[in-house]
Amino acid sequence: MLITPGNLLATINTPADLRRFDKTELPKVCDQLRQFIIDNVSVYGGHFGASLGVVELTVALHYVFNTPDDQLVWDVGHQAYGHKILTGRRDVFHTNRFYKGISGFPKRKESEYDTFGVGHSSTSISAALGMAVASKLEGNPLRQHIAVIGDGSMTAGEAFEGMNHAGATDANLLIVLNDNNMSIDPNVGALREYLTDITTSQTYNKVKGEIWNLLGKMDKLGKTAQELVSQIQTGIKGSLLEQSNLFESLNLRYFGPIDGHDIDHLTSVLEDLKQIPGPKLLHVLTVKGKGYGPAEKDQTKWHAPGLFDKVTGEIKKKVYDSPQPPKYQDVFGHTLVELAEQNAKVVGVTPAMPSGSSMNIMMKAMPDRAFDVGIAEQHAVTFSAGMATRGQVVFCNIYSTFMQRAYDQVVHDVCIQELPVIFCLDRAGFAGADGPTHHGAYDIAYMRCVPNMIVAAPMNEQELRNMMFTATSDEVQQGKRAFTIRYPRGEGVMPAWRTPLEKQEIGKGRLIQDGEGVAILTLGHIGNYAVEASANLAKEGIHPAHFDMRYVKPLDEALLHQIFTRFDRVLTVEDGCLMGGFGSAVLEFMAEHGYSAHVKRLGIPDAIIEHGEQIELHRECGFDPEGIASAVKELLYAGSKIVI
Repeated sequence: MLITPGNLLATINTPADLRRFDKTELPKVCDQLRQFIIDNVSVYGGHFGASLGVVELTVALHYVFNTPDDQLVWDVGHQAYGHKILTGRRDVFHTNRFYKGISGFPKRKESEYDTFGVGHSSTSISAALGMAVASKLEGNPLRQHIAVIGDGSMTAGEAFEGMNHAGATDANLLIVLNDNNMSIDPNVGALREYLTDITTSQTYNKVKGEIWNLLGKMDKLGKTAQELVSQIQTGIKGSLLEQSNLFESLNLRYFGPIDGHDIDHLTSVLEDLKQIPGPKLLHVLTVKGKGYGPAEKDQTKWHAPGLFDKVTGEIKKKVYDSPQPPKYQDVFGHTLVELAEQNAKVVGVTPAMPSGSSMNIMMKAMPDRAFDVGIAEQHAVTFSAGMATRGQVVFCNIYSTFMQRAYDQVVHDVCIQELPVIFCLDRAGFAGADGPTHHGAYDIAYMRCVPNMIVAAPMNEQELRNMMFTATSDEVQQGKRAFTIRYPRGEGVMPAWRTPLEKQEIGKGRLIQDGEGVAILTLGHIGNYAVEASANLAKEGIHPAHFDMRYVKPLDEALLHQIFTRFDRVLTVEDGCLMGGFGSAVLEFMAEHGYSAHVKRLGIPDAIIEHGEQIELHRECGFDPEGIASAVKELLYAGSKIVI
């Protein structure tokens, strides 16, 4: 089902086409663009509220600036659907986030209009500043460079670092602060309160009016915008000192706040700002989900709602005849509350993903013991370490891919100091339609190489609960080791998942099924594929043994000795990178102990794997059930014992 665009939108294949319209036609273009997004996402799914909130801003930016020569950088990219539609991807937009379709985020190799690839937050200012400095070095100082960043993304340290540097340059940089008081969940912290104060301050609104009134008189005064701003700059800053301005203190000229849904005013303001050189910031107020009532009322729910009826607003849910397994994140959230009820020292920390990680369950039940620290992974880890020094049992819950931002803190602030912080890494393995910026491919490799670290992965919900329980034990908390538990996005395999909590022996694997010929060693949820593969192989008279290793650090060496003594054909399976991962750990053990076996490893290869459903990506990489079965047969009938 292809969505038909409105008559004006149908003629826009590039922003150059948009610029041919009279300014009075832009409101209709915005209406058609917003409707096209609603029509597509309701049928095909994807991120929703963020793009609706910046429709007018998107149109205004491409109308005023000469993209792609002028460099437009979107932060995160949840809000870039309108941008994609206006830049040549309207007719393939229905493939958005589907396997082999266009990416859900800006991507450099997809379009020249996507000047910088994104997926996580707070990179836009640094990237746009780098572009601006490079343009000056190239002899093109007049090229425009625009970073569009949300107020949620402003909470991350990199955004402040970028602004701090920008303020010390004369770079031709415009930062557009898209302020809707939301990231995925409502924003938290002092910056949110500060921006709220700005938007309600009589002083700021008075100064805003004065600026735009004066800029509107340029022709009569016979002055350029640059001359005029220079003339009134001292007076403006004097007025702003009545209420200190964070951005002005970083030497960024501040303009706003203005209505981000007034397309006429937006284009006028942007035209004026084009004439003002140097680093500056425009504060734009928008409503996430603008133009679609349900999305405006419940902005978290409608961030990425799935398929829905655009008329009634009913989100379509799958109907099952029997109870279904829960999502791993929900098992985490409910188990954390259960552990906190048993132990007054248990606390939870998340960097701005309370609903995505299900930390919101504890935040509702125990608001004084669960902390959303904003989009600030580095702070989240060191904040957790600080609490751990005082004996708190800290569950620091971060998406696997975003933990990479805090790796230095894991090493320096946690492991070197022998602090028993518990890292729960959600979205480990392939994240699905969000693509390579969100895949949790590397955590096994980068966590297992750090001293004073335990690394585990549950095969099911019961194992996750037991690992969390084990991590709170005196053995771990007094043993001066951090504890990493990785688990995937999506559902587990146990509808009846509320099992009694049991302490595990750290570093102890288990036999799932005995067999002969080939030993399959798995780590984590992907072991369920091996169970399915084994069942299918049994129909052919092939019966491999299957071991769930549970821990990659420490490895169950006693079990590995048994395996390599019995089997000369071994298959390792993991949903992480092959280089340095679980399979590598098994090969290291084999080499160190003088065993000789034909070992084949399945996992994520040394390549960037694009977006798609998880099973599609597992199949592409060869560790879906069929791929595992094929690898078993390949090993079983291999004549050599060469280590692969």
